[in-house]
Amino acid sequence: MKYRPRLVDSELDERLAATGAVVIEGPKAVGKTATARQMAASEVLLDIDENARRAIAVDPGLVLAGDTPRLIDEWQIEPTIWNHIRRAVDDRGKPGQFILTGSAVPADDITRHTGAGRLTRLRMRPMTLFESGHSTGVFSLAQLLAGECTQSSDPGLTIQDISQLIARGGWPATLDLETNYAIRAVRGYLDEVRRIDVGRIDDTRRDPEKVGRLLRSLARNVATEAAATTLSADTGGAEGPISDDTVREYLNILERLMIVEDQPAWAPHLRSKSILRKSPKRHFVDPSLAVAALGADASRLLEDLRLFGLLFESLVIRDLRVYAQLADAKVYHYRDNTGLEVDAIVERADGTWAAFEVKLGQGFVEQGVENLLKFADRVDVKKSGTPQLLGVIIGKGFGYMRDDGVAVIPIGALGP
Repeated sequence: MKYRPRLVDSELDERLAATGAVVIEGPKAVGKTATARQMAASEVLLDIDENARRAIAVDPGLVLAGDTPRLIDEWQIEPTIWNHIRRAVDDRGKPGQFILTGSAVPADDITRHTGAGRLTRLRMRPMTLFESGHSTGVFSLAQLLAGECTQSSDPGLTIQDISQLIARGGWPATLDLETNYAIRAVRGYLDEVRRIDVGRIDDTRRDPEKVGRLLRSLARNVATEAAATTLSADTGGAEGPISDDTVREYLNILERLMIVEDQPAWAPHLRSKSILRKSPKRHFVDPSLAVAALGADASRLLEDLRLFGLLFESLVIRDLRVYAQLADAKVYHYRDNTGLEVDAIVERADGTWAAFEVKLGQGFVEQGVENLLKFADRVDVKKSGTPQLLGVIIGKGFGYMRDDGVAVIPIGALGP
């Protein structure tokens, strides 16, 4: 299969030039190995190479020897190799020695304290609409964060197109499949997570039926601040709610598998007396996983516009996260005790920020604009800074700057 360029390609190249090793982290099937192979000069695949796993027990140096950068694929299968890689980086004293890929975080996270200055982490997520060729990228997030706005014609995506893009997801291996086949592949992927992966990650058996019910509950509550009590009631089934601690344990496993990725709350300084809410919003790493968990398809979304709207928001958050990473930024949400919400706050490391509302239909643009202007009025700009941009991201239509200073941005024109 021909390699499709990814936005993390340039990040990987830059990090290899600066550090001894780069750890690419992301869920299964996101394209980590294919991306790493574009830069690697040699490789060892620990998930399929039994001899390599034996060699680590005898002499790890046998596995680390090879042309550099050397790819160590699925390194977390043999986590003891981490310290040997760290030592090799120290001994060689050169950048670009290793590329590690992993689809799960080790239970004790041995990388937390021992890799500083030697290894750097690079998060990889499913493909954005820009990467898959479904967005023109005319509205660059980097430029928006610099206060620059442009305009665009309607990119041409229909609501039906968007429903299919949500249902099939941004998985490289299914990009060329018909939508129905792509949806089946995602269902199989999630079933593998439910039955096998959640137990394999720490060798603890978990009830796959309960995991499945939790996944469905997360799907029903996608892009909301669903509490653990809500999830525990859904997960317990006919037997009654399971404990909140058990739900949190399951969620932790799904986070370590990088299947779910919550959106934290933003905490600006406010001029008003509103009280900030701190609960994160629930998201899968790709909205197609929510569709699969519900056993739905693209046509089902068209019949349930509330669910469609939430999944569209989750699609936008997925793409914003990828674009934000390139801009050294993170994606948050805002909610206060008056019920005022803003779907996405993108904040750079230097403190500059922009705020976005997400609306599937053009008929809701005015509502989004009202929210953004009300929110901007509550932020103490002397302490949090003036927003670089306020924008409403929509499903279809033209892109332009309104007279009130709020940008309207079609998802089919959003890019890095």
